Amino acid sequence: MPSDKPKNPAVAESPIAEVFEGRHPTPSEKEWAEKTLAPALEKAPEKPIGAASGVNLDEHGHARFTTISGVPIRRLYTPADLPEDWNYEKYLGYPGQPPFTRGIHASGYRGKLFTMRQFSGFASPEETNERYKYLLEHGGGGLSVAFDLPTLMGYDSDHAASEGEVGKCGVAIDSLEDMEILFSGIDLEKTTVSMTINSPASVLWAMYLVVAEKQGADWKKISGTIQNDILKEYIAQKEYIYPPAPSMRLVVDTFEFGSKFTPRFNTISISGYHIREAGSTALQELAFTLYDGVEYVEWARRRGLDIDEFGPRLSFFFNAHNDFFEEIAKYRAARKIWYRVMKDRFGAKNQRTRLLRFHTQTAGVSLTRSNPGTTLLALLCRRWRRFLAARSRCTPIPTTKPSPFLPKRPRALRCARSRLSPTNQESPRPSIRWADRISWKI
Repeated sequence: MPSDKPKNPAVAESPIAEVFEGRHPTPSEKEWAEKTLAPALEKAPEKPIGAASGVNLDEHGHARFTTISGVPIRRLYTPADLPEDWNYEKYLGYPGQPPFTRGIHASGYRGKLFTMRQFSGFASPEETNERYKYLLEHGGGGLSVAFDLPTLMGYDSDHAASEGEVGKCGVAIDSLEDMEILFSGIDLEKTTVSMTINSPASVLWAMYLVVAEKQGADWKKISGTIQNDILKEYIAQKEYIYPPAPSMRLVVDTFEFGSKFTPRFNTISISGYHIREAGSTALQELAFTLYDGVEYVEWARRRGLDIDEFGPRLSFFFNAHNDFFEEIAKYRAARKIWYRVMKDRFGAKNQRTRLLRFHTQTAGVSLTRSNPGTTLLALLCRRWRRFLAARSRCTPIPTTKPSPFLPKRPRALRCARSRLSPTNQESPRPSIRWADRISWKI
């Protein structure tokens, strides 16, 4: 027989419960939680940021605080949050030493400054060549080629499918002659070049190598990067041409060729940036990107390639989003995991094979075109985050399209660029003219 007695309402969990759950707080922290924190929360309960929702309120109605990826954030972190067997050398280590959690260079940027490139591509090879020469003359440390959409998709400029897109978001390259014009008067043996190209990467890279050869450059001395990451195209960016298996064969072909003939050229940039832009969390970005890297290695090994022959030239590309500490933790975790995978799973003997060398780019999806001041401040914060994470290269991008709100020569951004350098902070910096895509690479 059902009872008519009213049920007692569910008792809300204590707001200080998280201090004790899954942690080993010291007696002093317990005392703080009970005698200082609890009365403070009773007097002024924590309030959710923004309108109340299932994200910022828990099942008991208490405010919930999370990273931008939804990971809960405690109100206070102490040694009680570390593993009970915490050991500095075991869990963290030193810069320049395995597992490279704190960076691959022992002295950070004091001995080796990060690569500086401006991502640039104008409508024609002639215009872009002029721009590249300007950048190199004004302090650019290398070049980064932005191709237009038809080139990215393997179409000639006169193809019907190219109508309206030729030269719109980068330079149009249809032939070897175009590539020769693009790099005319630029010494490719002394200039590091990055090319953001994927499905037709092997074709564009072949053109590039022929141009270098015609210049008399030694292939073993040229350096740079081709993105060449087809897996993330299927996952996120969707600029693929061929089915997966033939595409992977082309990628492994570049690994094999590069390890034999261009030992200083990165034959891939395994990319998480586009995955994050498509809506993933930081953890998902890291997981997809690292496993893409594992898959490339597996395919290369099935080809019979030696991990220590092609492995040192695997590079990575991550997103730099809004959450300061989450992004730093992501980069650190990436280096540590890749080191262990290469050492323990694939048996890499060459120390350089075990390094995760990566490039970062500001999260375009998180920026605002209509408020450039806010965008510039966001770039400064993200740049410091990447310094603290000891990344190798980065690309802050205020917007990916021309904007009438942005000045032609933003003095504020140039000053910030100078002041935020971790080394030689007072040294003069070359003036940087904004490209048509309003993007710059450091």
